[in-house]
Amino acid sequence: MAANRKLHNALALLLIVALGLVGCRGAGGGAEPSSKIRIALVLPSTVDDMAWSQSMYEALKAVQKEMGENHLEIAISERLGTPVEGGAAIRQYAEQGYDIVIAHGAQFQQVVLEIAPDFPKTTFAYGAGFEAGDNVFAYDVEAQEGGYLLGMLAGLLSKAGVVGIVGPVEAGHTVKYNWGFRQGVASVRPGIKVNVAYTGSFNDVVGAGDLAKVQMDAGADVLTGSSQQAVGAIRAAAERPGVLWLSTEMDQSRLAPKTVVASQVYRWEKIVKRMIDLRKQGVVGGEHMTASFADGTLELRYNPELVGKVPQQVKDLVEETRRKIADGTLKIELPREQGR
Repeated sequence: MAANRKLHNALALLLIVALGLVGCRGAGGGAEPSSKIRIALVLPSTVDDMAWSQSMYEALKAVQKEMGENHLEIAISERLGTPVEGGAAIRQYAEQGYDIVIAHGAQFQQVVLEIAPDFPKTTFAYGAGFEAGDNVFAYDVEAQEGGYLLGMLAGLLSKAGVVGIVGPVEAGHTVKYNWGFRQGVASVRPGIKVNVAYTGSFNDVVGAGDLAKVQMDAGADVLTGSSQQAVGAIRAAAERPGVLWLSTEMDQSRLAPKTVVASQVYRWEKIVKRMIDLRKQGVVGGEHMTASFADGTLELRYNPELVGKVPQQVKDLVEETRRKIADGTLKIELPREQGR
């Protein structure tokens, strides 16, 4: 009986230790390595915004399809546009033991850098931005590269000699895009007029539509713009015969198949896969990743319904320029505060 009692006590002690180890997993320091990667995505708008948020959501789903749902779990939080709203979700996902928490917006930079030290085993990422941390990846996009190519198209396709930019706010990658676009226009038609106006919000779809109408009333027959607010401008442009639109962030041609000529497409898949690969190697942060034409994370895509209306010599010139940008022969300059 005494021997049985000693054996029982020993087994009970082992069980307590085992439960204790399980209970500690994921607390404070984040998740332990496992074969299944769990990624949480915090979005400022929605997964179907046809712009910034949707571009990352679709990239994440593409990576999940490639890896299989048994190897990649995804959680999404939408409509968290402010750092306060996003910060609560970011911390909660880290507490729940997610391996990678992606905060898809430059407004989340500070809150990510503040939360990350509390969860040293969790990988955090945010973009567009450039300041990384020990367990923080920053990702950015060379939006000026596609902006330049689309600006060339605008200059060469405009019959009126007036093009318009419907911008959200003068910040982040939208500034880089607009800057590149204007340089592209000037490179092929130095005397053309480029009108620029901002709604003051990434989400102001109605305001963007109104600004597009003002631009068109002022003579613009080719328009462009970025972020989810651009959806309103595209719909307004589609109501005016002869007006063309050039997209950025994702292929928006299905919004207006007779209006959207070409798009700069963000291919975040490669960025996401690099985060996963680095984490598997034990690297949880510390890198600034950049999307560009050089590594294929940016793509120029024509709308199949309208590509036939773009003269071949125009497409050839744009493609030649794209290759120069990709191989580094041509560098698109930025304002000093964006150039780094």
